[in-house]
Amino acid sequence: MGVEIERKFMLTAYPIALIQAGDIVIMKEQFIEQTYLALDGDQELRARKITDLSTNEVEYTHTFKKGWGLAREEVEYHISEGLYKQIMEAHGTIPLTKKRTTAAWNNRVIEIDEYDQIQLAVLEVEFLTLQEAENFIAPEWFGRDISTSKEYSNKKVWSDLQNRGE
Repeated sequence: MGVEIERKFMLTAYPIALIQAGDIVIMKEQFIEQTYLALDGDQELRARKITDLSTNEVEYTHTFKKGWGLAREEVEYHISEGLYKQIMEAHGTIPLTKKRTTAAWNNRVIEIDEYDQIQLAVLEVEFLTLQEAENFIAPEWFGRDISTSKEYSNKKVWSDLQNRGE
């Protein structure tokens, strides 16, 4: 089982000036639909449909995550379109949708998620070690660190979406 180590920040403004200046180089843009199949404490099962916005190629994934905070256990694998459709029909839930921009910044890969159903933009940075994540000093434009704020977790946002019935 792999470990995902990341920090998340509430992005207050899309960094268009940094992109235009070449400080951020966009690598890919994707449209993601994700739904949770099961949630229990610090464990989650989720399915995703990921569409590459430049090629329109689509991939489907199934993911198990365990833990809270900066480091979580994660197992993710590809599934077929047919299996994804069966999962979605069986669960009958509303997927959380977002545009993900993956980019290079300051010798790091960053991901910017802009959510469709709520007013929220999150910037994520992944790390190889927990010490690297803890020692990382984010620039001001990243916004407030929400790495350990459960109210901004994808599963909480998705759960709220189900309760609103949108």
